[in-house]
Amino acid sequence: MGTGVIVLIIVAVVAMWVMAIYNGLIKLKNRVDEAWSDIDVQLKRRYDLIPNLINTVKGYAAHEKEVFEKVTQARTAAMGAGTTEEKAGAENMLSGALKSLFAVAEAYPDLKANQNFLELQRELTDTEDKIQASRRFYNGNARDFNIKIEVFPNNMIAGMLHFTKRDFFEAAEGEKENVKVEF
Repeated sequence: MGTGVIVLIIVAVVAMWVMAIYNGLIKLKNRVDEAWSDIDVQLKRRYDLIPNLINTVKGYAAHEKEVFEKVTQARTAAMGAGTTEEKAGAENMLSGALKSLFAVAEAYPDLKANQNFLELQRELTDTEDKIQASRRFYNGNARDFNIKIEVFPNNMIAGMLHFTKRDFFEAAEGEKENVKVEF
């Protein structure tokens, strides 16, 4: 065997190795993108429920204008957020605004008994649960992707091919605190 054949074999092995790393990175990148899409689907569902919820509460608590404005502003900000970090911050603000809306509803016994309100509240709770599951799925995929692009020797290939770390979807500081319950 000549030197040319040995060099050709080495080049082929290196090319296959780079191709295997690249394909693995693409697979993980697509999983992260899919997971983010799952979050987006649930957030869209949440955005669609909020106007109906506000209109139902407005009928009973029309003088709670400030709460309605906060929810509407938070919804608009969340829908317009671009990056993962912006989206997470806006979603955390929206969650806080919705908690305020439900707190207002507690002061109106007729509203709490309204079937439309109860159904919207149930759907929103179900959606929130799905958002949490989607966030966990996204974070798991983001973790796997980040590990893959940070370990040696993958980090050299990932850097040359411009793969970058993905941010985690994290809870805001206010959401990490215990909820105060009074009877």
